[in-house]
Amino acid sequence: MMILLDVLVVAAVAVSMEFVAWFLHKYVMHGFLWILHEDHHRPTHKGLQKNDLFAAFFSLASFVLIGAGLLGRLQVLTFAGLGMALYGVGYFLFHDVMFHRRIPGVRIKSGHWYLRRIVRAHSTHHQHSGKGQGVSFGFLYAGKAYDEEQAS
Repeated sequence: MMILLDVLVVAAVAVSMEFVAWFLHKYVMHGFLWILHEDHHRPTHKGLQKNDLFAAFFSLASFVLIGAGLLGRLQVLTFAGLGMALYGVGYFLFHDVMFHRRIPGVRIKSGHWYLRRIVRAHSTHHQHSGKGQGVSFGFLYAGKAYDEEQAS
């Protein structure tokens, strides 16, 4: 029974992170911390961006949750941290590797209909977003409006 609860915590946190990411992307990254996010929308060079500080923050938060859970024997914190890390892996694979191709020589094709949907949504975001405005702030979820037949 405990294993099932642990898996549910990981899954719930991983899914919830999309809502956290959407909120922070819309109101923080495109708001008062645009100064850190702007170089992502207007890259001037390859390599690290100020925007990568957001990923570093969430990686550290995940690491702290996992460590605090292990050290304090609070399993729920450990599994919450693992859920956050699981979302981070999905974000990294989609956003940095597949969409922005930030890892030289590594390509992930968007052959599945859902991957094509989130690629279209993120592409729309980059075409129509700036400080204090924009569309499609999610990373791993996009609605049916971004399906091929809807986008035409």
